[in-house]
Amino acid sequence: MSQNTSTAVMQRRREPHDSLDDFPTPPWATRALCEWIGGPIDMMDCREPAANRGYMARALLEYFDRVEVADIHDYGMGYQVKDYLFGPAPEKTCWTITNPPFRLAEQFIDRAIETSIEGVAMLLRTSFMEGCGRYSRLFRNRPPTHVLQFAERVVMHKGGIVDPDLAVEVVDPRGRRTRRKPSTATSYGWFVWVLNSPGPTRLIWIPPCRRQMQRPGDYMGFNAGLIAPHG
Repeated sequence: MSQNTSTAVMQRRREPHDSLDDFPTPPWATRALCEWIGGPIDMMDCREPAANRGYMARALLEYFDRVEVADIHDYGMGYQVKDYLFGPAPEKTCWTITNPPFRLAEQFIDRAIETSIEGVAMLLRTSFMEGCGRYSRLFRNRPPTHVLQFAERVVMHKGGIVDPDLAVEVVDPRGRRTRRKPSTATSYGWFVWVLNSPGPTRLIWIPPCRRQMQRPGDYMGFNAGLIAPHG
């Protein structure tokens, strides 16, 4: 059977220059990172500077003692509205963990390394590893200590999160509607800088774990909605 490549189901991360890049993170993907970090993070604080609707922040609070939450846009969650990259650097925190706007990821990494004590973790497209300019600006002198590649796809959908096990109503570019399980054409991984352990980058696979890491209420009914074409 040939793979369905409709952009209504196979979400691709292509956003205009001024986009908010509104692709919320499924909580299970954040829990997978926290389980990998391990150690005494329950006694540490963490900063989530691109919090969106709080899916990542709520998962972080299951592990960290305190999570500072903000976003440049008000999503109606009551979080502080703040531009992470503008103005004086914030006070240092133990960890900075976020899913940054892809076009600003390098700037987020620079500021996070500057203002973190223990480590930095950024959820990014695997293609972030590519690019001669990015290599010169970032990876040549400040490579991540670890790249945690998900063995299974992390399904992200613009404007909300969806349960990959539940079918949603989709509309294809011709306006035809049907129901299918969400999927994605984009590969993601965690790019991690453990600040007290410099050295060559280690590539580590996160084994399939979505079903073990999911919790009741994670998706909050988003699968009831209609997914329009995107990409």
